[in-house]
Amino acid sequence: MHRTLRIVSFVLAVVYFLVDALFLSLARPISKWLAKHIRLARLRAWIRSLPPYPSLALFTVPVIILEPVKPVAAYLAATDRFLGAAALFIAGELLKLVLVERLFALTRNKLMRIPAFAWIYAHYEQAISWLKSTEAWKFMLSLKGAMSDHVRAWRARAFRHLAVARGR
Repeated sequence: MHRTLRIVSFVLAVVYFLVDALFLSLARPISKWLAKHIRLARLRAWIRSLPPYPSLALFTVPVIILEPVKPVAAYLAATDRFLGAAALFIAGELLKLVLVERLFALTRNKLMRIPAFAWIYAHYEQAISWLKSTEAWKFMLSLKGAMSDHVRAWRARAFRHLAVARGR
């Protein structure tokens, strides 16, 4: 029983980690866009002025607030509200990761002064490196590239069709 529980918890942790890694690849471009286009100079200055441990506390706020979205989405899915569950899960996860990404970009140097955080982050980077070296990750990247190419081709055809239709 103990071994089965360990295997199940390991599989759940891997799935959780993969979902976060997938969403993080979507959240980073959004986070960079927000940083470029939305100027909140006073808020950024305040965040940057925080010492390491208050920075860590602030870093956890989006996680604490938005992590409960997952069980709520699971409940919605279990009660046959799949579209609402998917929308809630995607929106909550992206919002959480975008906020965490922005806060991490602003507080990284201070967070790395906390030994436990630096140790955990080093192991996180190792796990991400391993994940990106797997065949599954490479396959997903090629699939993403193929889908992007397909969407670009579809958009080009749609715009050509619109241009021809307007020219008539």
